Amino acid sequence: MLSLHHHHHHHRFLHFTPPFSKPLNPKTLKPPKKPAHKIHALLQYNRKPQLAGDTPRVVVITSGKGGVGKTTTTANVGLSLARLGFSVVAIDADVGLRNLDLLLGLENRVNYTVMEVLNGDCRLDQALVRDKRWSNFELLCISKPRSKLPIGFGGKALVWLVDALKARQEGSPDFILIDCPAGIDAGFITAITPANEAVLVTTPDITSLRDADRVTGLLECDGIRDIKMIVNRVRTDMIKGEDMMSVLDVQEMLGLALLGVIPEDSEVIRSTNRGYPLVLNKPPTLAGLAFEQAAWRLVEQDSMKAVMVEEEPKKRGFFSFFGG
Repeated sequence: MLSLHHHHHHHRFLHFTPPFSKPLNPKTLKPPKKPAHKIHALLQYNRKPQLAGDTPRVVVITSGKGGVGKTTTTANVGLSLARLGFSVVAIDADVGLRNLDLLLGLENRVNYTVMEVLNGDCRLDQALVRDKRWSNFELLCISKPRSKLPIGFGGKALVWLVDALKARQEGSPDFILIDCPAGIDAGFITAITPANEAVLVTTPDITSLRDADRVTGLLECDGIRDIKMIVNRVRTDMIKGEDMMSVLDVQEMLGLALLGVIPEDSEVIRSTNRGYPLVLNKPPTLAGLAFEQAAWRLVEQDSMKAVMVEEEPKKRGFFSFFGG
């Protein structure tokens, strides 16, 4: 749609000679540069995103409170990174509520966890569960579901774990994603210790934002300066009313760089129940594409600008919502 629109305009100008200049020579007239729309990140599969920063990139994915889609984000961003050709180890450090294995459909294959590795009952490679769909994606669970963490397990153990992954024989992964407890949990500080960047998942409602703001403070206290946010479960139909804040409001409130905007999508729930992450859906859904874009930006350490979607939602379609 966009290009037709542009074409139309430029056509009009070609035959228009301003009174104060030489007549235009059609041979030397270059077509005007189209504005570069970031939306084409979706269509850039012909090139691989350029990995910024030193590997492994240790990224903690967290939220202010539960229920905002933090684990869904870890699963979908993690698999998107693997599909882009990067090696990923996802660590499920959200101990009491271990769900990452379920979302990925790997729960029956988790035989050993980090606890067994630390107790000397197995080797680290035995605790890593390799995804059958994407072999460069591995899952590592800290402990068995509903088990209590031993008192001694703290940030040092996670730092040791990250170092062990760096030093392993087949080489360090490109990304270590830590699915971390929400900021209100005791395990939060432990989980963020080895990370040097964070993705904060929030939804556009006031309670989620208040908690997210507090977590931002905790992350900064711990020396994590690179914090980007993903605004999840955004309903464009509701922004019109007063029920929900726009992504622009969210960004103004939290003052964080924006990694992605994920629309509310009923497919998310279906994928969760099937253990088949959204980004693997064919044909892709809006939320799946949005997670892929977020992964792309994460790789290139890029962020996006929130735009006003309220202005003219009819003309611009949903994707203008993802920003430029």
